[in-house]
Amino acid sequence: MISRGEVMKLLIVDDHSPMRTLIKTLVAGLADEVYECSDGSEVLAAYSRHQPDWVLMDVEMREVDGLTASRQLIAAYPAARIIIVTKHDDEEMRAEARAAGACDYVLKENLLTLRQRLQRRPER
Repeated sequence: MISRGEVMKLLIVDDHSPMRTLIKTLVAGLADEVYECSDGSEVLAAYSRHQPDWVLMDVEMREVDGLTASRQLIAAYPAARIIIVTKHDDEEMRAEARAAGACDYVLKENLLTLRQRLQRRPER
């Protein structure tokens, strides 16, 4: 959890603009700075530029999927903290997300849990 007085920065990675907007609305008041990418191919550059506290990563994207982008991000920035935000609710996908370096997994149908997890999440 980010203590009072510290700035929380988020990077939202999703190929659907309305979903990015919904997530931004949901985390309003928690995050001081919110950045966006529309594809996994943009993640490394955006992470390097903004150094967010959390990356909220979709799985299905056009050029580079979220699991591949997560593996690339963790390889380049081992301290990066990634929460997969997806519609896929199956154990195989969850296991793949953990193997790719994700700290957590949130279903898009349960986005309110995302806010709760960001509020209580300890430093990695």
